[in-house]
Amino acid sequence: MQIKLAYGKERLKVWIPDYVHTEVVEPRYVKGMTDQLLAVKEALTNPFHHPPLSESVHKGQRVAIIFSDITRATPYHILLPPLLQALGHIPDDHITFFCATGTHRPATPEELITILSKEVTERFRIVQNNASDPGQQKDVGTTTSGKRIMLHKEILEYDLRILTGFIEPHFFAGFSGGGKAIMPGMASLETVRQNHAIRNLDHPNARWGHTSGNPLWDDIMEAAAMAAPLFLLNITLNRDKEITGVFAGELREAHARGCAFAKETAMVPLKEAFDIVITSNAGYPLDLNIYQSVKGMSAAERILKEGGSIVMAAECWDGIPSGSDYENILKSVDKVESLMDYIREHETELQDTWQVYFQAMIQMKADVYLYSKLDPTTVQSAHLEPVSNLNSLISKLVDKYGPDARICVLPEGP
Repeated sequence: MQIKLAYGKERLKVWIPDYVHTEVVEPRYVKGMTDQLLAVKEALTNPFHHPPLSESVHKGQRVAIIFSDITRATPYHILLPPLLQALGHIPDDHITFFCATGTHRPATPEELITILSKEVTERFRIVQNNASDPGQQKDVGTTTSGKRIMLHKEILEYDLRILTGFIEPHFFAGFSGGGKAIMPGMASLETVRQNHAIRNLDHPNARWGHTSGNPLWDDIMEAAAMAAPLFLLNITLNRDKEITGVFAGELREAHARGCAFAKETAMVPLKEAFDIVITSNAGYPLDLNIYQSVKGMSAAERILKEGGSIVMAAECWDGIPSGSDYENILKSVDKVESLMDYIREHETELQDTWQVYFQAMIQMKADVYLYSKLDPTTVQSAHLEPVSNLNSLISKLVDKYGPDARICVLPEGP
């Protein structure tokens, strides 16, 4: 059996012996909307539980448009023309674009052009969140659970904040999109650290597809409400990165509708666990580094038997990434078995423990192999097994688990 995995900007072919029980699990394919630009325009004109966007802000007022960084595949070349058309009565110097980097590195000038287009980057002012700069942040309140919320102070000066992005299952927030554009997108490092704390990650509802009763999600939406007034423009995408649904309007209502659609189309129930799961990280841009690829590993772990093997194919053109807190933590222990104890002991001293948390959880259950463009030494430094030949590895794993081995392939990963 030949299967194609999402890998970088291409499809990677892998072969699995025909005699092995293999199941391919993919999102239910939904065709892209016939006229995606028109669909966005109509959603902005008839939003959920909110006046049309063109009526939500008046001439003389200022608008902040919050957009995703390079790690997300949001098609701004489709979203921005109707969005800016709806804001046509607002002067350009009253509109500012804010890059919701969260704790990620800032986008390069080239990446900003890739995300927004050269025309938009030249036409509008762009600000990027620096979560580590306390001078950028302002205290806006405390959530019900007692979390202090610090947000980028400049976005609070605007009359309306438009949150953009796309909705898909998320490995600990439940779903992406919605209030995540504000927190972690435009929040301080300390605010993100409190939200992504190990005690929250330990909660049974901090998992794929769960927002109700998820302590992380509850705080995310409370934090976003502290930055009201807001307008949401979220979409769902198919594997071809085409828009399949547009969800605009009041934050909670529009996002809830988008999550219901994403759950129906992107999540698949399975009856049995597998010995081997072969997965991707959804290809470009999400498979840019090992850090992001933990998401694909996490999806695989949910359907894997104890002692099973995960085979991850991710291009990782951005490395681990180098110099990140994630990389420093990985290099602080000699063996993967020590990772969880290390981050629990040193959490208050570390900036970013959440990705390591999930990697450690996964590797306590499974062997993890990585096929990428990285050199073997770099992969090994992340406590993963480097792979040079996927087909050879699959054959060896089939021999290891025997003729009754069960394999699942997730071509789209998370």
